[in-house]
Amino acid sequence: MSARSWPSSPLAAAERAFTLLVQPPTHVGFDGRGFDGLPDDILPLERLRTFLLSPQASAEVRDAVWRELVIRARRDGPAWVVAAVGIAMPGLRHVAGLLAAGWRGDTSDLDAELLVGFVARLKTIDLEPARICGRLIDAGLRAARKARDADSDAQLIHIDATGPIAPIHPWDHPDLVLARAVAAGVLDADEAKLIAATRLENATLAQAAAALGISSSLASSWRLKAERRLLEAIREGDLAFVPLRPRRPRRRCGATQQRVAATQQHVAGTQQGIDDSDAHQQRPGVGSLLGSAAAADVVLAAQRQAFVGKASDREAAGVGAPGIGARPA
Repeated sequence: MSARSWPSSPLAAAERAFTLLVQPPTHVGFDGRGFDGLPDDILPLERLRTFLLSPQASAEVRDAVWRELVIRARRDGPAWVVAAVGIAMPGLRHVAGLLAAGWRGDTSDLDAELLVGFVARLKTIDLEPARICGRLIDAGLRAARKARDADSDAQLIHIDATGPIAPIHPWDHPDLVLARAVAAGVLDADEAKLIAATRLENATLAQAAAALGISSSLASSWRLKAERRLLEAIREGDLAFVPLRPRRPRRRCGATQQRVAATQQHVAGTQQGIDDSDAHQQRPGVGSLLGSAAAADVVLAAQRQAFVGKASDREAAGVGAPGIGARPA
């Protein structure tokens, strides 16, 4: 292949490398045997990518496959890094298109930063939480936005006056942080409502516990663990660019009751369990956007440190820095 035929776009070059990787004869294939929901065969990588994009692939199957892909990329060398990038390419291209909207600079620079952030996160991402591919793409998105913001910041006129600048609605409101945490699977709805009631709405722990039908000591234990997970997710950037979309109603199937029973073994003073259906009816509307269909079109795009006075980020509530929702590839 001549140098001229090699794509100049970073994303196109990565796709070309993936195409060459999967061309026969190739030793790179994904063993689907032993994975529930996958064909019982050695899958060519392009076939695996097609399957993961199909409706037949559940979120659990995608996460199981991506755990294996990340392990291979860490253990087995560059070929599997190329494989991971290639399989995530549909999601990366979608995000790249959103990044380029309204951007007057060279989009190749943004694409390169997107890939760098994605590949760097392969080495450190926690494989336990859900949305592995989505969180990898989020990491690339943050890297690209950081580069774009740095470039746009050079065009700003700075003044000596200082003072607080209110964030543009709806970004970074505490209710939205909790809603993003629920959407990303960091918290469940009960934990988010417990934090919102006691931290934002001035309810006592006893009042919030009574609304959930649990003891105060159990509520304290839930809140402590949930806030630790929330803090870690914020530090890692896992709540940036998480879209809020209407969710299909799910049957609770006794999930809260099981959590109560499990926690009772470790929390002294727990006096009663929880009945799922009754507790669901008693819960107040804590956190205005948690599970609310009114927030269906809200897409959160701002990082926590993005709104520090940049004119480019304040124009028309995000013009030039459009809302981005990265979905798993």
